[in-house]
Amino acid sequence: MEASNFTHYYAPTFILTGIPGLEDAHIWISIPFAAFYVTALLANFTVLSIVAKEQSLHKPMYLLISMLALSDIVTSTSFIPKALGIFWFNLKSITLGGCLTQLFFFQAGSTVHSGVLMIMAIDRYIAICNPLRYTSILSNVRIVKLGLVGLIRAVLFILPVPLLLSRQPFCSNYIIAHTYCDNMTVAKLSCGNITGSRMYGLVLAFVVMGFDLTVIAMSYALILRALLRISSKKAHQKALSTCTAHILVILMAYPPGLFSTLAHRFGQGITPYVLIILSNLTYLMPPMLNPIVYGVKTKELREKVVIFIYTTCLTGTTDYKTT
Repeated sequence: MEASNFTHYYAPTFILTGIPGLEDAHIWISIPFAAFYVTALLANFTVLSIVAKEQSLHKPMYLLISMLALSDIVTSTSFIPKALGIFWFNLKSITLGGCLTQLFFFQAGSTVHSGVLMIMAIDRYIAICNPLRYTSILSNVRIVKLGLVGLIRAVLFILPVPLLLSRQPFCSNYIIAHTYCDNMTVAKLSCGNITGSRMYGLVLAFVVMGFDLTVIAMSYALILRALLRISSKKAHQKALSTCTAHILVILMAYPPGLFSTLAHRFGQGITPYVLIILSNLTYLMPPMLNPIVYGVKTKELREKVVIFIYTTCLTGTTDYKTT
């Protein structure tokens, strides 16, 4: 009996409720969720496929777009399939190990995403302010190394989150009122001291976002200063057009993400299902929209996408040649 209680105490099975208060509407909510997720997968895998096959796209900017696509796939896949399982098949149970694994990949994917956006800002700064030295400063090899540094950073920063939670005792309440395992949502179920998890999660959000946003802000400040020194309006438009896609992706990522993080910690007066829907859309919409934004705003990638879709839909093959 004592051994059984010991196991139950430290290795509970949690119940993800989905969206409390909207249980009757789960099937209807699942329709846009599924549509957004499938669109995100198709769009991002299309970008990855095109960049991999097309030699002319083996450039730093497109490598960064591919990294962004990979991080979007990991982030959305870490929680949407489980959410759809809850909506469609009432598969609400999840083990502590499964919960912590989901939490790790979700937050690691988000951290990599933020790091890639930061590197993209540096890429835009060098392309506009030091165009003659661009290829020597940012080679493909250097971009890959920066991507690996971003991945290692994500693992090192995020790994303590599930490790801290795995040491927490869970006594009786195993109900998670959410569609996925979130750091603070799981921590609040513990009957132990969660000060460490609470503080680390909050500091992590501000350190990662704060550092990445500072670098992004500095890059665009330097870009703006360089543009103010140029009198040609055509040069202004050309420079700004190269930054439009990146700025749109930043606006879709950081403001909603920061608001969702703060609302979950301090938004006691907000209806719970509003917070849950908001947090799901915050990390589902960017993976769907990012490849579309870059596909529309980047001429070279847009042309390849059109050719890819034409050959795939009309000829039934993904083998295509471009000139």
